[in-house]
Amino acid sequence: MWKDFKAFIMRGNVIDLAVGIIIGAAFGTIVKSLVDDVIMPPIGLVLGHVDFSNLFAVIKEGATPGPYFTPAQAKAAGAVTLNYGLFINTIINFVIVAFAVFLLIRAIAKLHRKEADAPASDKLTKLCPYCLSEIPAKAARCAHCTSDLVAA
Repeated sequence: MWKDFKAFIMRGNVIDLAVGIIIGAAFGTIVKSLVDDVIMPPIGLVLGHVDFSNLFAVIKEGATPGPYFTPAQAKAAGAVTLNYGLFINTIINFVIVAFAVFLLIRAIAKLHRKEADAPASDKLTKLCPYCLSEIPAKAARCAHCTSDLVAA
């Protein structure tokens, strides 16, 4: 069983997935910092010194009656809150991550398009005009149907 597990772990796809998850988690941390520390303070300033992470509604008072100034104070008092400010921050995080992934996929697609649009002289293979088999670009005779390609 250990041998099978080792073979599974050492497959290329599993290692690639693990690296992707680790980089994704690090990227998520960077985006969270970007939203919390760079984007939201100016937005809060423009909206009158509002800190979105402190926007909440009390659904049920806690053991100690309010007012509560932060969700942490309300939680410590045992109050039930609806933290819509944190939800707004999470939506902004998602939009930034989605946009970054969109840009990455768009760049990769552009590279694939350039590769597909490369001139035929740059390609290493070509199709035989008689049997449509893939053969080396510089071949003078098809290895599959033995047709003379110089005359073609």
